[in-house]
This record gives sequence, C-alpha cells and structure tokens, in this order.
Amino acid sequence: MERVLVSGVSGPIGAALLPYLESQGARIVRLVRGAARGTDQISWDPLQPLPPEAVSGFEAVIHLAGESVVGRWTETRKRSIRESRVQGTTHLAAALAQTQSPPRVLICASAIGFYGNRGDELLTESSPAGQGFLPEVSGAWEAASRVAADAGIRTVNLRIGLVLSPKGGALEKMLTPFQLGLGGRLGSGQQWWSWIHVDDIVGAVHHAVHTESLAGPVNLVAPNPVRNAEFTKMLASVLGRPALFPVPAFAARLAFGEMADELLLSSERVQPVKLEASGYAFRFAELRAALEDLLG
Repeated sequence: MERVLVSGVSGPIGAALLPYLESQGARIVRLVRGAARGTDQISWDPLQPLPPEAVSGFEAVIHLAGESVVGRWTETRKRSIRESRVQGTTHLAAALAQTQSPPRVLICASAIGFYGNRGDELLTESSPAGQGFLPEVSGAWEAASRVAADAGIRTVNLRIGLVLSPKGGALEKMLTPFQLGLGGRLGSGQQWWSWIHVDDIVGAVHHAVHTESLAGPVNLVAPNPVRNAEFTKMLASVLGRPALFPVPAFAARLAFGEMADELLLSSERVQPVKLEASGYAFRFAELRAALEDLLG
C-alpha cells in the first residue's frame, strides 16, 4: 500500500482528495500545524525548517497548504499569504531533497494567478508570468519547489483555477447572494474565468501522481473557460434565480481593495494543454454540467 503525505488537508481540495485516495488503497499521513494526534499525522510549522527524517519513506507528497487569498489584502495579510506558500514549500522541498528515502513525486499547488490580468490572450503553461502580487507570489511559490526537482524528485506545480466545490472556496461565497436573487456580473463581466470542478482536481491529482511524463507547471482548469457574465448568468439559471444586480468595478474595489483587481476583475483565459496531452479526460468540461452536479 503506498504511503502518501498530504499538507493543507482542511481546504475544499483536501476534503475531497483524501477520501478518494484512501478508496484507492493509499495510506494517508497528514502534515498538520499544531500537535500531531496519532501516527497518521506529522506536526510542522511552514515557517520553520522540517527535519528530513520526518518526511522520509513516502511514495508521493501532495502539498496544498497556503493561507486563503480571499479577503481584503492588508500588508500583513499579503505577507502571510506569501510566506505560507513560499516558506512552507521551501522547507518541505528542502527536507524531501535531503531525506534518505525521497518520494517518487512531489505534487505542489500553485495558481493561475501566475498569469495575471491578460484580457483575451490564450494562456498555456509556456506563457510568461504576469504583473502584480499574485503572479509574484505564484512564481516564487513554484521556484521554492525546485530544490526537490534538482534532487531528482519529479515535481509537478499545479496551477489551479477557480475551484467549484460545494464545501468552501469561491462558489460557496457566491451562493447566498445568487440564491436571494441578488447576484450579477462583476465589473464589465468580460473577464475570463478559468474554473474547475473539484472532482476533476481530485482526478487530475491522482493522474499526476501516476503519470511519469508530467513535471513542472501544469494548468489545472477545465478546457472551456467562460466570461464572468456567462458564469454568473449560468449560476443564476441553475439556481432558478434572476441575475439582475451587477456589481460595478468600483464597488468591488471598495469592498475588497487590491484583491478585487487581481482575483475578481482579472481576466485569465487558461488552457490545460499539458494535462490533456498526457491523456487526462475531464469529467466536467462544460460549466452548466459542473454547476448542475454541484447544486442540482
């Protein structure tokens, strides 16, 4: 039975991923902040070095940990977002590189925020980084994993899009206003949103663990991104509600500051080129089917 080490297990991705991996026969050990409880947990502080012997003997390591980017970005919050990702990955990758029994593969979360606001440009894994806080953080986050790759560990940086999950994440936060009939497009509504159903994240992570040809950045988005106006119209339709209350860009900026420009109003039209080329078949390639599955 393969042993798999997973960090960031409390988020919507971890909540869906762990039961699936266990159903496939994996023995999961969780990397947790605070005291470890039992043999299936290892305690760590992402801001402190990790002893190599603590992470020895795993077949695969799946690193999802990082402070949420949703909310107003104060300077303190931005530092926490950056350090939780860059420092945590630096320390985990360094420990894996030094351990006597390294894993076959390190799957490390990243984000399509790497590309920044790019309008209608089609973005693939070979597209350069954009400008702004999220591209800077995502670039540093991916660079922090390179020590593991340099040590011969196959390292995959999953650039994750807008996660559609019934538990946590962006969709859950959008549901209340839309269920009340108070939803609508954000800003112009012309910005591209690259989304992915949480079941396809689980499927793609499992695929990446077992697909030797995958390494480096891999876009984890459905193959059919939509403009925000279409996303919000379809969400309202699936819920059987109108979408009559657009949120002007200035109101989004007033509520969320810098986060509004980089997350809500930003346009990222991303294609999962490497994932599809490696043979992964999406369960939910179309937005309506994904939303109906989650909310129907």
